[in-house]
Amino acid sequence: MTRPDHWGNRTLRVEGGIRARSTRGAIGSSWWSKRFLAVLESFALGTRLTRGRNYARAGQVLTLDIAPGAVEATVQGSRPRPYEARIGLAVFPGDVWARVEAALAAEALGAAKLLAGELPPHVEDVFTAAGAPLFPARITDLGLHCSCPDSAVPCKHLAATFYLLAERFDADPFQILLWRGRARDALLANLRELRTGADPAAPAQAVAPPRAAPPPTGTARALAELTEPEVELERFWVPPVPVTDPEPVAVAERDLLLRQLPAPGPALGGPELLRVLRSWYR
Repeated sequence: MTRPDHWGNRTLRVEGGIRARSTRGAIGSSWWSKRFLAVLESFALGTRLTRGRNYARAGQVLTLDIAPGAVEATVQGSRPRPYEARIGLAVFPGDVWARVEAALAAEALGAAKLLAGELPPHVEDVFTAAGAPLFPARITDLGLHCSCPDSAVPCKHLAATFYLLAERFDADPFQILLWRGRARDALLANLRELRTGADPAAPAQAVAPPRAAPPPTGTARALAELTEPEVELERFWVPPVPVTDPEPVAVAERDLLLRQLPAPGPALGGPELLRVLRSWYR
């Protein structure tokens, strides 16, 4: 089945493409993916976003790869050969990442959330304080390119890539940081180093072998010299001797408690209450 594009050409439908998990409504469930799409939708791209969302849900995006500084995708359009889409974003230099990691490591909650695979809500403030906003603020912050003939930028192929990228961020928020130049393993290793003060790349210190414990004396020696009792294994499966119930020493009547208590007052029912309670006890 095919669908007409902007010029009336028929979009070639494909099988096995990357299909958005969302089938209707908004795309993106985490705060960071919603924040990313809010930035995109603030660029007032009109119907191109709607067509791109439809492309994402129809599985027209064939591949999607995230690397430091660039997101690359192949999107099937109306021509036999899929279009090549690329979304570039500046990579933060090392000094920016050093300031960001130091700020995140200084806060136990922020470091704990990152180590648990989540982005802390204040992470945007941390990047802004370091002089490097995490999300693009203007469309000019992005390097957008698509091999399709549409002169509009971004086209629906790039918009579809944006929406699937947001769902990729839902599944793994560290992909946002990778796009900005820091891989997950490197970030977490640096945070652990800053939190503990240990260098993960440093060689392990030689550990002296444990000293032999002195021989036990006194009570410890007596306990060590105890031998295990002999057990007759053939008697293990013999049923135990039944134990008879003990003879009762004294039998108390069931209304003993009632006879120990004083008679209730008239407000509670007087002696008539005791008579009723005694029948219930019996």
